[in-house]
Amino acid sequence: MALFGSSTRNVPATSAVPRHVAIIMDGNGRWAKKRLLPRFAGHRRGVETVRETVRACLERGIEYLTLFAFSSENWRRPEEEVSLLMQLFRRALKDEVSKLHRNGVRLRVVGDLSRFEPELQTLIQVSEQRTAANEQLILTIAANYGGRWDILQAVRRMLISQPDASGEWSESDLAPHLAMSYAPEPDLFIRTGGEQRISNFLLWQLAYSELYFTDVLWPEFDSAAFDGALASYQQRERRFGRTSEQLVGHSPATHSPTDSRIDA
Repeated sequence: MALFGSSTRNVPATSAVPRHVAIIMDGNGRWAKKRLLPRFAGHRRGVETVRETVRACLERGIEYLTLFAFSSENWRRPEEEVSLLMQLFRRALKDEVSKLHRNGVRLRVVGDLSRFEPELQTLIQVSEQRTAANEQLILTIAANYGGRWDILQAVRRMLISQPDASGEWSESDLAPHLAMSYAPEPDLFIRTGGEQRISNFLLWQLAYSELYFTDVLWPEFDSAAFDGALASYQQRERRFGRTSEQLVGHSPATHSPTDSRIDA
């Protein structure tokens, strides 16, 4: 059974602070190009923004943060860039996991990891195991992930687990097999860099997420920009198929971030 309900079957509880934020981190290459730097410099700076965003989520009481780091379509990029991205992923895991663990962050990586080199697969497994007991924030990195892949692999697992169902399947049969069945559906989806696409990210899970697009490039997406996304979210009327008149007593709440200290 999935741990969380479906927004198309039941109306989920909502609050001023989103429980789950999902982000497409776009604009690293353009950030570097503007500064006459190689694209890889933008990706490297983007890792610093990830660190800042994790800190912002901890301070604001957000429970789940999901970041689209490498899509199943990103293998189409130049071979040199893909190789450098894999090196950066390995380095980030080695450098950041101790900090995540110290701050109570659990790391999870979702996607088709079989295409990664054995060393990277082992590093992912060790990192997940080390942080498995942490509950302050669940940080998910989507790597070699695609929304269609996720749905297809969930269907395959469902058919294996229920071979005698004869086609009588429901959402509750499929949901436990999705890559992120351990998390609630994202309340807020953010894409930086000016593009306004979902790009095959969490296609099932984003059914009723609030979408926020910004021209800010990912390396420049600081805590103020993040709070801008939260402020926009707080002005949304989350109806889940209902009318405005049914939302008795609804009023956007004001967000007040905590000032708890986060060890960087």
